[in-house]
Amino acid sequence: MILGLIAERNARLWPDEPALIYEGRTLSHRDFANLVRRSAHALRSLGLQRQDRVAILSKNSPEYLALYVAAGLVGFVAVGINYRLSAAEQADILRDCEPQFFLFEDEYAERAGELRSALRPEVPMFCMGTPPAGLPSWSALLAAAPPTLPDRLGEPGDTLLMIYTSGTTGKPKGVLLSNEGMVETAREYALAQGAQPADRMLIVMPFYHIGGTSQLLTYMIVGAPVVLHRVFEAERILDSIQQHQVTAAHFAPTMIQLMLDVQEREPRDVSTLRTVCYASAPMSVALSQRARAAFGEIFVQIYGMTEQGIGTILHKHQHFASGTPLQVGRLASAGQAFLNTDIKIIRDDGSTCETGESGEICTRSKALMQGYWRKPEATREAIGDGWMRTGDVGYLDHEQYLFVQDRKKDMIISGGENIYSREVEEALLMHPAVLETAVIGVPHPKWGETVKALVVFHPGRSATVDELNQHCRERIGGYKCPRSIEFLAALPRIASTNKVDKRSLRAPYWPAGGKQVA
Repeated sequence: MILGLIAERNARLWPDEPALIYEGRTLSHRDFANLVRRSAHALRSLGLQRQDRVAILSKNSPEYLALYVAAGLVGFVAVGINYRLSAAEQADILRDCEPQFFLFEDEYAERAGELRSALRPEVPMFCMGTPPAGLPSWSALLAAAPPTLPDRLGEPGDTLLMIYTSGTTGKPKGVLLSNEGMVETAREYALAQGAQPADRMLIVMPFYHIGGTSQLLTYMIVGAPVVLHRVFEAERILDSIQQHQVTAAHFAPTMIQLMLDVQEREPRDVSTLRTVCYASAPMSVALSQRARAAFGEIFVQIYGMTEQGIGTILHKHQHFASGTPLQVGRLASAGQAFLNTDIKIIRDDGSTCETGESGEICTRSKALMQGYWRKPEATREAIGDGWMRTGDVGYLDHEQYLFVQDRKKDMIISGGENIYSREVEEALLMHPAVLETAVIGVPHPKWGETVKALVVFHPGRSATVDELNQHCRERIGGYKCPRSIEFLAALPRIASTNKVDKRSLRAPYWPAGGKQVA
C-alpha cells in the first residue's frame, strides 16, 4: 500500500468520524481525503511530475499534513524545512534539494522573501494563509482543484520524504525515505503500541522531524483521530489531553520534563492517557521514575534514527519500577530489537562483538533509508552492506536488551580508558538538585582527555562541586567521575532536534579541527 491510500481507506470506512482536531477545527476522514486529493491536483496543475520535490516551510497544520499524504498518493517528494533554522541554513537546504515548488506559511512570509534567491527563478512560491502582495494563495489553488482521486498514483518504491539531518558533524544531509518504508514503519509502530481506531493521538513534534511524522502515521493507519498542535506549550498540551480525552501521545524527554513541572504544580485530569511514546533522546532513569509516578505505567521508549526508523523498543511492561536489580537496571536500556529489525554490535574491524562487549550499533530493516540525497559516498559508508552504521556505541546483554552508551565519536578516552558520557550523566541526574547535565571530554596534557560536566539545577536548588563529585563516586568508578564541573543556567540545544548541542559546549576547549562532533 502507498501512503495516500490510507486516507482513502479511512474515508470509505469512517467517512464522518474525526480524522484531525486542530485549533477548534475538526476534519472528518472524508474532509481530509478530499483535502489530500485537492492538494495532489493543485500541484499537478502547476506542472509538477512524479518524484518532483515539494519544499514546505510551516508549522504543523492540516494543510501541511495533507501535502505529505498527497506526496504519497501521487509520488511527489515532500521536503519539510525546519522553521527554527537561520535563513542561511534554510537557504543551504533549498539549494541542495532544488525543489520544483515552495510552499510557506504566512507567518514566514518575510523569511520566504529572503529565501527566494535560493530557488531557481521558475520555481512557483505559494503562501498558506494570507499571502503577501504579489504572491498567490495556496487556499485559492486548493479551492479550484477537484476533490476527486487522481488518475495516476504513486508507487511503493517512490521516495516520499526527504528529511534533513541536524548537521552537527557537518552539512545537513537529505535522508531519502520511501513510500513503502514509511507505511511499513507505521504498521509496525501500530502493532507495538496497540493503536486502535478508538484512540486519540496527540502530535506536537514538527513535521520536518521523523518522530512526529512516524507517530502520526501510526495512528492514521488504524483510522484514529489525531489531535494536532502547532507548537509545544506544556500547559496547553496538558489542557488538550484533558479536553480531548487523549489516549496516546509522542514527546521528547525534554517535553515530558516540562509537562511534569506543570502537572506536579497544577494537576490536570490525564487519566485517559494509556500510551506515551518517547524518543529523539534518551530519558534518564531519574526522569523516567518521576514521569511514571505522575502519569502511570504508560511509557514506551523508541530508539531509532531518521535513516533507519525504529530500531528497538522498551515496552510499558519493561519499565520496571521495582523488581530484580537486572529488571530495574534495564530501565536504562533502549529495549529489544523491534519486529522485523535486526541489531548487531560490531568492532572497528567489522567483526561482531560478544554479549556485553561495546561496539558500534548497526541496524537493518525494511524501513532503512534509500540513501542520502546526492551523496553516494556517504550512502555507501552508512549502508553499503545493507546494515545502517548508526555511529552510536552500545552493547547487547544476554537477552538482547540494547544499552546505548554514547555517540561513537563522543566517547571520552582518558588514560586509555573508555568513558561513556551517558553513564556519567545518569549518575549526576540521580542527584535531586540536578535538572539537566551534559558530559564532554576536554583536552588534558597527560591523560589525553578528562571528563567535564555542565550542570543545570532545578529552580531553587543547588549543590557544590564536592557534593556532586561525592554523589558520582558512590555510583560509578572514580576514573569516570568529572574532573571539572561547571554550572549553567541552561544547556544549548540543536534547533532541528532540540537535543543538547555538545559540539558548541566542546568548542571553547578544542582547537580548530579537534574533537568537533555531535
